[in-house]
Amino acid sequence: MTRYNAKETETKWQKIWTDKNCFAVQADKKKPKYYVLEMFPYPSGRIHMGHVRNYTIGDVIARYKRAKGFNVLHPMGWDAFGLPAENAAMARGVHPGKWTYENIAVMREQLKSMGLSIDWDREIATCHPQYYKHEQKMFLDFLKAGLVERKESWVNWDPVDQTVLANEQVIDGKGWRSGAEVEKRKLSQWFFKITDFADDLLEGLETLDRWPEKVRTMQHNWIGRSEGARVFFKLKDNTPAESIEVYTTRPDTLFGASFCALSPNHPLADQLTATNPELKQFIAECNKMGTSEEAVEKAEKKGFDSGLRVLHPFDSTIELPVYIANFVLMDYGTGAIFGCPAHDQRDLDFAHKYNLSVTPVVLPDNQLIDQFKIVDEAYTGNGTIINSRFLDGKDIDSAKKSAIQELEKTEQGKGTVQFRLRDWGVSRQRYWGCPIPIIYCQDCGAVPVPEESLPIELPEDVSFDKPGNPIAHHPTWKHTTCPSCGKAAERETDTFDTFMESSWYFARFCSPRDEDAFTREEVDYWLPVDQYIGGIEHAVLHLLYSRFFTRGLNKCGYLGVKEPFKGLFTQGMICHETYQNSEGKWLSPEEIEKNDQGEFETLDGKPVIVGPSIKMSKSKKNTIDPADILSSYGSDTARFFMLSDSPPDRDMEWTESGIEGSWRFTQRLWRLVIGQIEQLPTVGSPQPEKFSDTALELHRTLHKAIAAISENIESFRFNAAVAKIYELTNTISQFKTADLSDKWVMRDALETLVSLVSPMMPHLAEELWQQLGHTGMIVDKAWPEFDPALIQDQSIKLPVQVNGKLRATINIATDANDDTIKEIALAEDAVIRSIGDKQVRKVIIVKNRIVNIVV
Repeated sequence: MTRYNAKETETKWQKIWTDKNCFAVQADKKKPKYYVLEMFPYPSGRIHMGHVRNYTIGDVIARYKRAKGFNVLHPMGWDAFGLPAENAAMARGVHPGKWTYENIAVMREQLKSMGLSIDWDREIATCHPQYYKHEQKMFLDFLKAGLVERKESWVNWDPVDQTVLANEQVIDGKGWRSGAEVEKRKLSQWFFKITDFADDLLEGLETLDRWPEKVRTMQHNWIGRSEGARVFFKLKDNTPAESIEVYTTRPDTLFGASFCALSPNHPLADQLTATNPELKQFIAECNKMGTSEEAVEKAEKKGFDSGLRVLHPFDSTIELPVYIANFVLMDYGTGAIFGCPAHDQRDLDFAHKYNLSVTPVVLPDNQLIDQFKIVDEAYTGNGTIINSRFLDGKDIDSAKKSAIQELEKTEQGKGTVQFRLRDWGVSRQRYWGCPIPIIYCQDCGAVPVPEESLPIELPEDVSFDKPGNPIAHHPTWKHTTCPSCGKAAERETDTFDTFMESSWYFARFCSPRDEDAFTREEVDYWLPVDQYIGGIEHAVLHLLYSRFFTRGLNKCGYLGVKEPFKGLFTQGMICHETYQNSEGKWLSPEEIEKNDQGEFETLDGKPVIVGPSIKMSKSKKNTIDPADILSSYGSDTARFFMLSDSPPDRDMEWTESGIEGSWRFTQRLWRLVIGQIEQLPTVGSPQPEKFSDTALELHRTLHKAIAAISENIESFRFNAAVAKIYELTNTISQFKTADLSDKWVMRDALETLVSLVSPMMPHLAEELWQQLGHTGMIVDKAWPEFDPALIQDQSIKLPVQVNGKLRATINIATDANDDTIKEIALAEDAVIRSIGDKQVRKVIIVKNRIVNIVV
């Protein structure tokens, strides 16, 4: 064979791996374990280039660790619940389950065509009742443990999809899928008390030293621990309440207060609407805005003077107006703030709009008090407290402590710790999700479903012909009897947020066919996941929820760990140029071609506007179908290009020239090995006692490559590993065999090269290994080891300076002593000329660095 047949070879080895069950694994305490997991996909119907990159990275690590002697768990499953399946059901007239399982079947075959070293016997789908029945039991156990509660809360409501949206699903004030303007609505929902673990989640981040710093920072900020004070602003005349409670991180700025503001959903605001129809209308307008911080920040800041006045906590002669303001969220702090316009830009803008006073109370270090003024920009830096009576002259930290002491002394407030983190609302008003195992009885209230009745399965015969939750519309499913009293009752018709399924799936992979959620012996062996791989877009919610869920499972006795993922790697996006026609319509790569001048044009010859390389997306039509690439070039070539283009944590650009370059290397590697086979000694031939100089040099180069590529794979520098493979291939290609030692080294070099490339191009490696005469498979071969003595340079080049100026470079043995180095340096012609008739005063030798001759 002069040309490598990727399609035929890849099909052949995939079948062999499957038939021999090469990647099935069992717990084995005699071997060190390594659990590598890529974030599992949503079964949308086809894999995309992001999947190819993600699973290639994970597979390289899995194959490498397996070769290094680890017992490697590398499973795959499907994040199979979610609203897209319901949308597809409505659009196509099919059941969400049928659509989902058909998509899984297609995507499974696509992933298998990549040659991934997956233990497919452990495959799971989160929409299967045998999966989600365990989730229902976990919910009930969390409920018993006090980690679940039902309460009313303000939520983002999508009026089209008629479901609750998480803040992250609200984009520019609209639902992420429907595009409808999101509204605020008060609903009774089930919540996980993630705030119970706020401190522990924060402290746990310090132990995750194999997580990207940016991800830990994002989680740290999301949890948002802050130290401050709860301040009681007494209402003038004690009507309609005694006081308004405010949480602030800046009690040092209280003397700069010019107003207080309440959330439109604050109980006091609601109370005032009874006698104020204008306020009621204002609050209704506010509730058309989403509850997310993004929505609040982007909206125009509006207020309504409630007519109430409060007294300043440090001086009861100072009165402050109380506004109802659209930028104050009920779910953060106490739902009330005090405004200090001089030192908060939002407060300053609000004060200007409503003609409120602006009193600076923090003086920058480089300013004079009589010259310092706040006009259009609030000052938020450090400085000294001014205009604040007993706080004057203090720095900010000291002033905070003094202010809190005074508040506590006068019983006007209390120092406290606050978290930005909020409890996790898990109720969703949709069909394609895990049913919440609760029954509502008019006499007994909310009653947990008995464990023996699990799973509570979704009804199959549902209709999507009207808006809202199909379960709630079902004529019979929700009607049942109370487990406590036996009277007529109704099931909970909400289903779980789909983040629930992805918050524990990694543990289910440890014993996916067990009757219980986990076999304790199995999870204790495999967990935590040693290497988790996925996109940065999951840095907060999925990872934070998984960390919470693991703590909850730990508390309930399911498992012994608290952190689910020991190591985390976040890969970059796949990017591609964008194309538009003269009317601005997006064009796909299949809709354009290059003309004779090398310029892009449409297939009918019209001009094309080439845009920047950005993340591949269906909306911009700048996507490449992996199926086409795998079919044209083979999976090994696609994998190799994914690894070679750029560091894997950065975005990479997909180019036709790049994939073609990887294809050429695939063919070159094939020809290099096949072209040498006939002259190589037989497999297992003994190492010659002596090497020729050129053979010894190749032998050393080989061991240096093993060390470098191993270290590059360990540290996720795959592009550097690929560069070393190219370099080693070039060196081997240029090596000429003359005697037996040369031929032995050539076999060793080719076998090592094939081994080093095997995690990246597994099919090609298996085929070449067989062609080289081996009866076993390379997938079962140990990773090549390097000899430390062979990776040490035998000689080094040293610069030689005369009076600080470079005059020569000498080549010396690494173990040469100072006298030898001095002799060689002084014998250099350029050095002799530079010294001339001057006397050498001293020779300074910095070992392995430099020689400096002073004359």
